Amino acid sequence: MTGYYPQDPNQPQGYVYYQQVPAPQPEPEGKNGTQLVRLVLIIAAVAGLLTVGLGLVFILGNPEEYNEPDRVNLKVAGGMLPEVGRGGGPELPQAVPEAPAPLPPLTPVAPMSQPSSPKRLIVKRLNIDAPVRSVGLDKTGAIEPPPLANTNLVGWYRNGPTPGSAGPATLVGHRDTATAPAVFNRLDELKYGDTIEVVRQDGTVAIYTVGGIEQADKTTFPTERVYGDSDMAELRLITCAGTFNRTTRHYVDNVIVYATMTGTGLASS
Repeated sequence: MTGYYPQDPNQPQGYVYYQQVPAPQPEPEGKNGTQLVRLVLIIAAVAGLLTVGLGLVFILGNPEEYNEPDRVNLKVAGGMLPEVGRGGGPELPQAVPEAPAPLPPLTPVAPMSQPSSPKRLIVKRLNIDAPVRSVGLDKTGAIEPPPLANTNLVGWYRNGPTPGSAGPATLVGHRDTATAPAVFNRLDELKYGDTIEVVRQDGTVAIYTVGGIEQADKTTFPTERVYGDSDMAELRLITCAGTFNRTTRHYVDNVIVYATMTGTGLASS
């Protein structure tokens, strides 16, 4: 899945700009001038072949850097746009960007006093029991998703709140790969009242109750609703969904699960 790379903000949208190519220079008169031009052309050709060869060696030696990337995009048009997984599956009703979060009244508990990184995600209704690893941003400003080599792996965005702390902790996962289902393959089956548990590194468990689920077009992603500040401990689970766009080579929507922390506990040994 490709990442999102915004157009140059200093150029009008909808146009492609090409670098100007200098006009060819007249060949110098005389034998010496012709030989000089030929020598320059030969040197340029050899340099070009060397550049291409070195580039191929570098790409083959760094396949992770140059293969088609899978990532969660955060920054686009001043907002955040998550994107991870391969998408597909049944479509949910589309979210209206200006609408409030789909969180029916729940009785939250106070956030935990100390932050602690997540260790495991447990969603019994979906038979999910998956390890969690922290993920950050790559050099393009996009979240690094969990690697596809482990389909039962969830990524926690470490620059956001930890589960159990005030604010929306964000966990992302692939829906499937080219050959197999992945950890969030059935995420769109969650419903109001379902329970989500996040086991933390300090041995405590943040227990969340699903308040709502929606499907959002990535071009109108509800940034503030997903990532906005909150005094309560909340959770967002995000994966891809919708139709595959063969031009941009990614799915057009996201499934977003909204949950509120309604209890705490201790991890079983």
